[in-house]
Amino acid sequence: MASQSSVNAGTAGSIEDIFDSSLNLEETHFNDGFTEGYSAGLISGKEEAKQVGLKFGFQVGEELGFYRGCVDVWNSAIEVDSNRFSSRVQKNIKQMEELLKKYPILDPEDENTQEIMDGLRLKFRANTIEF
Repeated sequence: MASQSSVNAGTAGSIEDIFDSSLNLEETHFNDGFTEGYSAGLISGKEEAKQVGLKFGFQVGEELGFYRGCVDVWNSAIEVDSNRFSSRVQKNIKQMEELLKKYPILDPEDENTQEIMDGLRLKFRANTIEF
């Protein structure tokens, strides 16, 4: 009898295992879907972040290049005729040049980048108003 009850217990355990897997089917599929979605999201998220970073980096470089070009042209004009611009404008040009030198091109996570860029924009606007 003891062997009969252990066989019944083993059979009952395997039947419960079959039903358990059926009852947990939704949870299993949910977890599998989450894992696949998370992996796919990481891959596409990294690619999207790379594209956004390249675009933003290009825009910042373009703006910095524009300011560098303006400063170079203005300095050339000052060399030709030192009275061409007021002392205030010349001071702003020198300050723009210093800001351009201080901009951390190789360290995009530097906390001063936005502050420096705002300063450049402000000095540029001040100069164009004076012209």
